[in-house]
Amino acid sequence: MTTPPRTLIAVLALAGITVSLQQTFVIPLLPHLPALLHTTPGKASWAVTTTLIAGAVSIPITGRLADMWGERRVLLCCLSLLVTGSAVTALSTSLGWFVTGRALQGTAAGVVSLGISLLRDHLPARRLASATSVMSTSLGVGASVGIPLSALLAQYTDWRVLFWTAGGLATAAGVLVLLVVPRTSRPRDGRFDPLGALLLSGALVCLFLAVSQGGGWGWTSGLTLGSFAGAAALLVLFGAWELRIPQPLIDLRVSRRPQVLLTNTASVVFGFAMLTNSLVFTQLLQMPATAGYGFGESMLVAGLLQAPGGVCMTAMSPVSARMTTHFGPKVTLMAGALVLACSYGFAALWHAQLWQLLICTALVGAGIGLAYGAMPSLVMDAVPAGQTAAANGLNNLCRSLGTSAAGAVTGLLLAAGTTTVSGRAVPDPAAFTTVLLAGAAAALLALVVAAFIPGRPRVARGRGMTRAAAGRVPEV
Repeated sequence: MTTPPRTLIAVLALAGITVSLQQTFVIPLLPHLPALLHTTPGKASWAVTTTLIAGAVSIPITGRLADMWGERRVLLCCLSLLVTGSAVTALSTSLGWFVTGRALQGTAAGVVSLGISLLRDHLPARRLASATSVMSTSLGVGASVGIPLSALLAQYTDWRVLFWTAGGLATAAGVLVLLVVPRTSRPRDGRFDPLGALLLSGALVCLFLAVSQGGGWGWTSGLTLGSFAGAAALLVLFGAWELRIPQPLIDLRVSRRPQVLLTNTASVVFGFAMLTNSLVFTQLLQMPATAGYGFGESMLVAGLLQAPGGVCMTAMSPVSARMTTHFGPKVTLMAGALVLACSYGFAALWHAQLWQLLICTALVGAGIGLAYGAMPSLVMDAVPAGQTAAANGLNNLCRSLGTSAAGAVTGLLLAAGTTTVSGRAVPDPAAFTTVLLAGAAAALLALVVAAFIPGRPRVARGRGMTRAAAGRVPEV
């Protein structure tokens, strides 16, 4: 029995939202973790760092395994790890167990790219553009609603409820995937590349450690510079090895095609621009009103401000699909970058009133919704069907690198300009404006990068995607 397309899209999008929720669920808890787990603030930050590293390492590996063993099987494994990690975190009484649970949660980061690959295998070509747009934006939607939802649960319930909720949602998503998502009939073959996985994992660990912990270690410290150097050396070795073997973990010959390379480059910049909004406005809203430029709101109110962004991302998914169908994914990606640049330019000039922050948040969500919906189409049009999961996983990894860089750069810029309010140092107004201008510059850079992506593919009339891609997608 064939699964209705809408049901398939809804189930896979739920899985994507569930995974992205756990990435932001811990944010409201960070100020309280030292007391809850009897540790220091510096060590408590590993609750976020470990998840980022585990996700970065797992994304390319799960993508390759999915192309070999089938996306459905690997997707169920990822959701099982998310359930296990949520339970370990909820039951933890020490930092070690808490971080272990968060690492297990992070290994599910490849679910969105797996979902996009499943959609390519099971949907008619005419439905693929809209479906991949919904699946891709689920990453941003989950991150947007995760902060207000977790703040609400943390404020009115026990903190462990956050992780039991994450585990419950992952269990429900796994059951639905098991019942709804059909097995893929496409032939599977290939070997896993253990040395390539080891080299890439080591490089990503070094890189994400340097980016996420550089502020605490000191950007010129030996530990930070050594981590960057180690990442660079391992990436060179990884590239040399991948070009030598017939079945690499990531096919660099395909990944360096202009359409794939430039799309992934734009993804890094979009990831940076997406998180900048949340980092700046969350702090600005909680800044004491006595500072003269703060709003004095609670974490719950600050988190709720992110909700309009998630709503706009969802609303722009069908718009992104229609634009991709009629004008091509390149134009859609450029439109998203332009909207994002305008939103940050607006916020840099006007952020003294709550309605101004709401407008910017909504525009950022709209720009991300347009861009994230177009990226999978650009990637899938340029790679063979047998490499869809790995290629989309690499694109997802590039976004994660951008969001990690945003946290590091934002923290550095805000710490560079401070003032004293009620006896404590807080970022001054000029620092917030600088970060918002950096977000606008990042969006403009993404616009320039997208402009160099090879020209608009010919669209199969009435089919919803390019002729080349339409020929690779089976009807069901």
